[in-house]
Amino acid sequence: MSEGLFDEGLFGADTEQRAGERLAENAPLAARMRPRSLDEVVGQQHLLGAGAPLRRLVEGGAPASVLLYGPPGTGKTTLANLVSLATGRRFAALSALSSGVKEVRAVIEEARRRLGRSGESTVLFIDEVHRFSKTQQDALLGAVEDRTVLLVAATTENPYFSVVAPLLSRSLVLQLRSLEDDDIRTLVRRAVVEERGLGGALRLTGEAEDHLVALAGGDARRALTALEAAAESASSTGAEAIDLATVEATVNRAAVLYDKGGDQHYDIASAFIKSIRGSDVDAALHYLARMVEAGEDPRFIARRLVVHASEDIGMADPTALQTAVAAAHAVQFIGMPEGRLALAQATIHLATAPKSNAVITAIDAASSDVRAGKGGPVPPHLRDGHYAGAKKLGNAQGYRYPHNRPEGVLSQQYPPDELVGRDYYEPTGRGAERALGERVPKLRDIIRGKG
Repeated sequence: MSEGLFDEGLFGADTEQRAGERLAENAPLAARMRPRSLDEVVGQQHLLGAGAPLRRLVEGGAPASVLLYGPPGTGKTTLANLVSLATGRRFAALSALSSGVKEVRAVIEEARRRLGRSGESTVLFIDEVHRFSKTQQDALLGAVEDRTVLLVAATTENPYFSVVAPLLSRSLVLQLRSLEDDDIRTLVRRAVVEERGLGGALRLTGEAEDHLVALAGGDARRALTALEAAAESASSTGAEAIDLATVEATVNRAAVLYDKGGDQHYDIASAFIKSIRGSDVDAALHYLARMVEAGEDPRFIARRLVVHASEDIGMADPTALQTAVAAAHAVQFIGMPEGRLALAQATIHLATAPKSNAVITAIDAASSDVRAGKGGPVPPHLRDGHYAGAKKLGNAQGYRYPHNRPEGVLSQQYPPDELVGRDYYEPTGRGAERALGERVPKLRDIIRGKG
């Protein structure tokens, strides 16, 4: 009698459909605008181009579990959904923030039951998988190994540090990149006009759009959340457009005057470096903050710091270059916004360090002589003597090994004849170069036979 009674749900299929529609209407804008097909996905073309592994998976190619690694708002959940939709698999989702081993095993058991009963396979999406303990991750291994589930796991942290090796070896690791400004702009414009978005009810001014793009920092969800809040604010006042003032008031963040492709980009970057060179740590931090808040590529900032460490500090504080390089690695490793701390630390170190331009002066002088044709052959005793016939040519004959002397330095000609006695490096009396200013002349005297 009761067979099939609940097949269509307690209130029937039509009622369930209407309930689903109401839920969809009340969903956040970012959820409503989630791409429904590969054609709607923006960015990540390195993973979605013709023949790329993720495209093959979404289009129903050979099944493989994947670890999607990248910053927030770059499409990890979207791509997981598309994998299940395009391949006709059941989609199950778990969050590492609220799920334990019990929940993992329950999903796997249901997936195994469905696979055995109807042949239906399951895509298991796990968000923030790096938050799973080793025990929780180990609970996935068997189901991933025998493909009871097709695992699509997302993480904002490097999986090679946060995911157990057995799970890594059973999965493709695919790195997603922050969306470009043009990608964010496409998504914002789409959300303004499409029915599932704002439906064209409000116009978005160019200044407001630019600010939303800057606010996003490559995060689509952040841009759409800010757009939705601004739209609600504009609608409540009867406005016909979302303008810059509305966006600023809604997200409590003023627009930073900064054009990443124009004068502001170069002017502020120039002021940043000149403030560090001038040892004004406070001004340097101000310009750093302006670049960071405006969404400047942190790798650009890091590169400028690395260059500055050698150009304006050099041997006056040899650790400055180490700090700048470490900051560049940190930005690459942890991303933004946390990466701004490493950039700030490097900025403070470089701005307060003793300054010297002796490194750039030295290499420029040496390069000038080379470009002028000064050089000549390498002295015979310095030439390579590790090949047959080298000795017959006189190569490496008479070379004196400095380590045979207690001081580790001895009299010997190193430059070509034309450049004997030419000095390039002139240490300053600042910082660590003060000691070099005393040591370098003594070394030159010994090498040149004057000591």
